[in-house]
Amino acid sequence: MEQILAGRKTGYPLTDQGIKQAEKIADFLKPFNISTIYSSPIERAEQTTSIVAKKLELDYHIDERLTEIDMGHLSGMTFNDMFARHGNIFLKFYEGHPVIEENGIESFSSIKKRVLDLVECCSERYRDEDILFVTHMDPIKSMLSTVMQLKPESLYELIIRNASLTMFKKEKSSLSIISINSMSPERYTKE
Repeated sequence: MEQILAGRKTGYPLTDQGIKQAEKIADFLKPFNISTIYSSPIERAEQTTSIVAKKLELDYHIDERLTEIDMGHLSGMTFNDMFARHGNIFLKFYEGHPVIEENGIESFSSIKKRVLDLVECCSERYRDEDILFVTHMDPIKSMLSTVMQLKPESLYELIIRNASLTMFKKEKSSLSIISINSMSPERYTKE
């Protein structure tokens, strides 16, 4: 199966495996005292959110600030074609290489700004409450990079698993990391 860069394009729902992963992470989340859920508007994220919200008996909010990266002219392109034309576009994305802007791709700093804006808004609105964000790899990496000051090479190498849980804690004005890529135990042996 050829990998396609879906980006914000529609028509890329969760696969059967994705549905199972969403159900498992929902079970994993049951012991947490989550007050509300915010979701990316992208189809596969909203499907995940719907599964989790139903199991946790919560409503959810759609928020554009959690959306997938805008891949511009590269959306819908196969990974092989993209790498053949542009080299390692993912590393170039984290480096802020000119090819990113030339192809209409959203910058990493732009993602970071919008995600951190939502973090700040939710921190004020839901003081001392646990909030779940259902989003994508680069919005999660933007939060991680805020805490860890990661270099482009480290951001590129960091893999955020589908339907995994990365937890942060906001204390005063700082974020701290509690976990990265937490999943149901059986997934660790398979991935």
